[in-house]
Amino acid sequence: MSSARSEPTRAQLLAAAQALCNAFANKADTDTLLSHFSSSHQISAFEHGLPALAPFLGRAFTGRAGPASVAAYFRLLQQHLTYDDMSFGTWVVDADAQRVSVKGHARFTWAEGAGKGQCWDEHFAYILDFDQDAKVTDYQVWADSGAAYLARRGELSQLTGAVTDPKVGRGAEHVKADDQSDKTVVE
Repeated sequence: MSSARSEPTRAQLLAAAQALCNAFANKADTDTLLSHFSSSHQISAFEHGLPALAPFLGRAFTGRAGPASVAAYFRLLQQHLTYDDMSFGTWVVDADAQRVSVKGHARFTWAEGAGKGQCWDEHFAYILDFDQDAKVTDYQVWADSGAAYLARRGELSQLTGAVTDPKVGRGAEHVKADDQSDKTVVE
């Protein structure tokens, strides 16, 4: 007698999404982040935006290993960005679609090159799709790619009047990259 596997409940999907987001907010290593992803389905990460703006934007990262893998996506984020005070809220769970959407916030800092130390406050949104074990199959991000691009080029502080991260030695004034972000609703 075989038993049919049931779909994850709303509570299980929410707990799985919160676990991944908490791991990310706590700056978990790549292996820990990947432990939240499916091992029975193809996995993907995609951060929406024009690929020319930053190396982690507008490219499909698939699978667990290789130069275009989900692991490579997380390593690119760690290479180019640091973040502080990351938090998540406004969770929307669709148990029928096995999908969770969430709005997040953090203070990001560009970590290398001409823009090293330039920082901005940002609201962003995730859509996470899950398998039958409540593990992530598809990870999508919508964020302020313009702020990342300007910071990468060292031009964000010129546009906003902000100074760079004090850890780099030049004082700091953090600005919201999108003054409409508090009005964004994830549907």
